[in-house]
Parts: sequence; structure tokens; C-alpha cells
Amino acid sequence: MSLRESGLGEIPAETVRVARAVCSEGTLAMRLRDEFGEVFSGDAFAALFPRRGRPAVSPGVLALVTVLQFAEGLSDRQAAEAVRVRIDWKYALGLELTATGFDFSVLSEFRARLVEGRMADEIFERVLRAARERGLLKTAGRARTDSTKVLAAVRAVNRLEMLGETLRAALNALAEAVPEWLATQAVPEWSDRYGHRVEESRLPRSAAKRGEWALRAGVDGIRLLEAVFSPWAPTEARSLEAVELLRQIWVQNYQVLDRQVSLRDAKNVPPGRLRPFSPYDPHARAGNKRGSTWTGYAVQLTETCEPDAPNLITHVATTGASVSDMRMTDVIRADLRSRDRLPAVHLVDANYVDAQRLAACRQSDFKLVGPIQKNKATQSSSRFTTEAFTVDWEARSVTCPNGQVSEQWYSRASSRGIPVIRIRFPSSVCQPCPDVQTCAPSKAGRGREITLREKDAHDAIQKNRADQQDPDWQRIYQHRQGIEATISQGVRAFGLRRSRYRGQPKTSLQHLYTATAMNLTRLDAWITGTPRAGTRGSRFERLCPAA
Repeated sequence: MSLRESGLGEIPAETVRVARAVCSEGTLAMRLRDEFGEVFSGDAFAALFPRRGRPAVSPGVLALVTVLQFAEGLSDRQAAEAVRVRIDWKYALGLELTATGFDFSVLSEFRARLVEGRMADEIFERVLRAARERGLLKTAGRARTDSTKVLAAVRAVNRLEMLGETLRAALNALAEAVPEWLATQAVPEWSDRYGHRVEESRLPRSAAKRGEWALRAGVDGIRLLEAVFSPWAPTEARSLEAVELLRQIWVQNYQVLDRQVSLRDAKNVPPGRLRPFSPYDPHARAGNKRGSTWTGYAVQLTETCEPDAPNLITHVATTGASVSDMRMTDVIRADLRSRDRLPAVHLVDANYVDAQRLAACRQSDFKLVGPIQKNKATQSSSRFTTEAFTVDWEARSVTCPNGQVSEQWYSRASSRGIPVIRIRFPSSVCQPCPDVQTCAPSKAGRGREITLREKDAHDAIQKNRADQQDPDWQRIYQHRQGIEATISQGVRAFGLRRSRYRGQPKTSLQHLYTATAMNLTRLDAWITGTPRAGTRGSRFERLCPAA
């Protein structure tokens, strides 16, 4: 393909006349062309296309089609059909009424070019710049962040299905790349075992036979790997992604001792964040949040929340499902700062807040507002909580609520690598105390031990917990709830819950274009004066307003 024209082009007069007559009040596609047509000039995508070859569809056209596709929840085929038959889309794209559009596969090729050229966020950034130029993006005030789960575009499988499908995927990849060589290496029985999809309904029922099936699959996989990595095998066979994934998964699930293959115990495999859960999407990981488990990804959305401007998503981050929200706090802040969109107040929930981040924010112009997680110690419900102990940082001593003092002060790192301070009270002090069963009931014969963060982090925790009781703090924090409505909108109206594509790069592209479609929809509503929807309530809530 070669690029002849990068932008949308001028709208033909006949297209304008018919579109205005048929859609007298306009549509989202038409208003986007009128208000934000310059966003889709497509000049930034010129480097993605060669200069020689058959003419390519304008990247500006493809970018706008992709945005409209995500705005309306259309597949590639449906989007290509809309280009052919919908008058408002022809208006938005600057096409003649008789234009037949393009083949749907062009959209997939365009996304692949964006991923390879690392330009998935180009249109997202351009929309935000256009909003800022119009005074509709205000980033110096408040912003809020939350995440939601994203299901991978693969079926959920158990361990045996995963092993069988991994071997089957490798055989299929080799059959396409080196069919003649594979025909000389394959065992006749492999066709019956791995020729069709490995499903639970086709696996043995008894535990003993399932174990035999797993061992047989392990032997078959090792035999195939030995053949692939032998000096006589074609070099292209070793470079296949499916073969490399087979090697990794076999190392994680099988062990060979004295040439005997055995399946690893479930406790002797890598943690979920390191293990693929499907041979067809090696980036998908297992996630667990608030009792909900899934296989796939997580998406972090950050949006502005000012009363005199539309709420616009200013940051999108796609991660594996096993990545915690806490790890993303600093990443989001650094990205927003580098793009000059760092808010003065960042509203988050408890999953994003810890002592170190609160302490760091106290020394900067960035204010992180969120509740600190509650003290989960056994004594948290009594008067002997950790907060009830008086700390003298200069003397390196701690006084308990009954007046006993301990100077047994130890600095060390916790199991998660966080610097902490442990203070132990001698058993000779604690055991005669009448409150020992309340203060340290699980340490019979021993003294109380408390764990503190370092001074700056400790002070930040205490101040944040005190602030959480302040009505002014609660009044500011109540604005965080709106991000849940944004996630609900993304899930219900824009298909954010399930990935359309396989692999994290294309899933990230989906999330960026989904956020772009949401931003343009909100900008359109703001410009046309459409009021924001109120909080929905159930019929029962409306029936019982007093409750």
C-alpha cells in the first residue's frame, strides 16, 4: 500500500445536501466531523505507509471509522457496511454518495500498523489537545482514577485443557510453517489426541486416567520439543511463538528426573502473574479482586471532574489482571506529569493509597486523596490498637496505653520489601499486666509486639486517618464516586468489559479508542447542551424514598 491522501478530504456538495435533508438534526458522526474534523487529518500516520504500491485508504478516514466503530459497538464487517450505506458516515468521512467504501480487512491492517508503529494513542492525544484548545479540558483541578477487569478474548480452560491446547497450537503452527518436516516427526496417535479442540467433555473422568492423560501429553510435548530443537530441524520451526510458548509452559508444568516425566504439583508451579493461561493469548493473566476472579487484563481510567467542564478521560493504562492498583499509582502520576495533565487533587480508593505514597505527596504539589486501609490487627477493635501507643521518635521508645515503655526497637524490611520498625515489649513487663489477654491474646508467655512504618510514612498515615473524619475531606472525596459511572458507561455502552482482540498491545489499543469514543461523545453532549444523566435508582428505592 502507498499513501496518496492522509486526511478526510472536503465533503462533496451532494453528500452535504442529502445528509442535511435526511438527518436534519444531525448525528454524532456529522457533528464530530463539523467540530473535530481537524483531529483526523491523518498526517501523523504517513510514516506507517510506504510510498510505493497500490493506493491505501486515508489513515484519517480509518481513524474516524475506528472511533465511530467503538462508539457504536460495531464489528469490522458492520463498520465497513456502515461506510457503504449510511449517509451520516459518508458525510463524516467526506465520501460521495456512490462511494462503495473498502473491505473490512483494511481496519484490522490499520490497527496492526498502529500497534507496530506505537501510535495507538495518537488520536486519543489529539482529541485531548483539541478539547484543551477549546477550553473544555481543565487538568489543574480534580481528577479521579479507578480500574475494572477486562476478560480476554479466549475461553476459560482448566489445567489439562491448557496443556492439551498448548500442544495442539504448537502442532498447528508447525503444520503451517514446516508441513513436510512435521509429517516425518508426528506420531499417528497425535491426530486423535490433538487434532480437535481439547475440551473437558472429551477428557477422562476419573482422577487416575486424567493423570495418565496429562503424563502422556507431557511425553508428547517433550518429544516434539526435542525434535524442534535438534540440529536437523528447520530453523524457522524454533522461531515460532507457539513453539516457544510450548517450551515455557512445559517447563512450568512438567519435570524430568532420570528421564521420567512427571506433572508438577500445583504448589510447585510459578505464581499466576508469571504463567500464561491460554496458548492463544499469552499476555492474559489471572486476576482476583474483591472476591471476583477472571482471566485477562485490567484497565485503569483517569478522568477530570470539574463542574464547569465535561468529564474527560485523560489517562488510560492497560495491565495484566495480576497487576495491583497500588503499583499503578506512581505510573499514572508520572504519565500525567509528563503530558502536563497532572491534577492538583487526585481522588482514588483505598487500593491506590499507602503510607509511602502519602508521605511523598505531602512533600509535593500533588495531593493524593483516598482512604487508608483499616488496621487489620487482632487488637484493632480494642483500646490497644497500634495507634494507641505513644511513639517517641527521638528517644526511639514506645509507651503503651498503660504507661509501660519499651526501647527494643528494630528496623528491618517487611516481606514485601517495605521499611518497617518493630517494637517489642519484654514478657516480664506484659505478663503481670491485667490487660495482657486483651492486648496480646495470641502470644501467651510473650510480650506485645507492634509494627510501625518509618516516621514520615507513620505521620502520613495518622494524618490521613484523622482527615477522613473531617467533613471537608469527605465533601472533597465524594466526587470520586463519579468514576464508577464512567466505568459503568464504558462497560454497558462501549464494550469495555471484554477484549475484542488477543494480546495486550491490541487490547490496549481497544481501550484507547474506547476512551477516545467516550471523550468525543461527552464533548458532543457538552457542545449540544445535553444535560448529564442523574444517578439511577431502583424501583424499590423510588417506592421507599424515606428509607
